[in-house]
Amino acid sequence: MSRFTVHDLAATIDARAASGGEASYTRKLLDKGAEHCAKKLGEEAVETVIAAIENDRGKLVAESADLVFHLLVLLKSRGVRFEEVEAALAQRTIMSGLEEKASRKRE
Repeated sequence: MSRFTVHDLAATIDARAASGGEASYTRKLLDKGAEHCAKKLGEEAVETVIAAIENDRGKLVAESADLVFHLLVLLKSRGVRFEEVEAALAQRTIMSGLEEKASRKRE
């Protein structure tokens, strides 16, 4: 069995975004606009935090999956490709996390 990746999920979101709205939850989210997508991401983030605080491993895994999905849908709604996020992450790995964070404060 091949490993499912974030890139696979992004490709699925792209495909469903191009489909009709009645059969696709992704399309319905996108049709409601970026603000709605952002609110959904926020809801999933809160649910992920609660699962972590409650030390519920199964819920944490499930809510994390929802969180990643909704992040990718939000990015899609704003025309941001996941590769752009990866590039930003790659750029940050050039220095230590503490150095990178300190450099952002100066910008």
